[in-house]
Amino acid sequence: MSLVATLVSTPAAPAVDAELVRRAEDILGVTGTSKILNPSIAADIRFDGTNASAAESDLREMIGHARVDVFIQPVEGRRKKLLIADMDSTMIRQECIDELAAELGLKDRISEITERAMRGEIEFEPALRERVGLLAGLPVSAIETVLSSRIQLMPGGRTLVQTMKANGAYCALVSGGFTHFTEAVSDMIGFDENQANLLMEEDGKLTGKVGEPILGRDAKRARLEFLAADKGLSFDETLAVGDGANDLAMIERSGTGVAYRAKPAVAAAADFRIDHGDLTALLYLQGYAESDFVLS
Repeated sequence: MSLVATLVSTPAAPAVDAELVRRAEDILGVTGTSKILNPSIAADIRFDGTNASAAESDLREMIGHARVDVFIQPVEGRRKKLLIADMDSTMIRQECIDELAAELGLKDRISEITERAMRGEIEFEPALRERVGLLAGLPVSAIETVLSSRIQLMPGGRTLVQTMKANGAYCALVSGGFTHFTEAVSDMIGFDENQANLLMEEDGKLTGKVGEPILGRDAKRARLEFLAADKGLSFDETLAVGDGANDLAMIERSGTGVAYRAKPAVAAAADFRIDHGDLTALLYLQGYAESDFVLS
């Protein structure tokens, strides 16, 4: 079987140098020339093999503590036609509900619940209702304050979406967060669509209620399934990325499920995990070179 090992480091700390690539080639028994996707940042090494898991283990042992991600997969079928992505702590650096809580001095209290929910220690839906309940009375204007002053895009996200769209993919942002944020983030990055939960409001303030039914784990998977059917795609042509337990169902259902700087249970269940690279690692994973990137 023709396999490809992709080595990726963060652009902020390039670590995929010629020596690392040479050592990886030796371990994989490669005699040909590897493809440099981005000098010192990402490389593709093609090899013949049948045990991707063993090859990955060997490479990770060789790499040691170097900040390099490793992906091994069949050469065929790498380019995906559907991207479905989580928002909080995936496409943006923050958890929006925690930042709203900061406006009421409740960030520590609510972020603790958020962390437990993302680790899968408590069910997502009741945890969301509890956290939203604590926001009752917060002026709706605080949402714009948080958006403009605290929300930061994750590096590489816009390049990821714009490059995949330029190559015919459909990109969906599906979040257990809130529409106030997904609509803004979707516009900034360029997603084709966005879905999230609705914060209820009255007289310019949040009521402490969230619209039902809540968009959680099962709803994310259902959106993936709907979009694949609607676009006439096999699941092998889909890619899902997220970091929390409510992303697990779509990660496991997709053809390529990726855990992005994720909670341990998510990283263990995903096909691939990104611990070091930014979101452009999802492009290198698909075989895109830096020269293919759309940077608009």
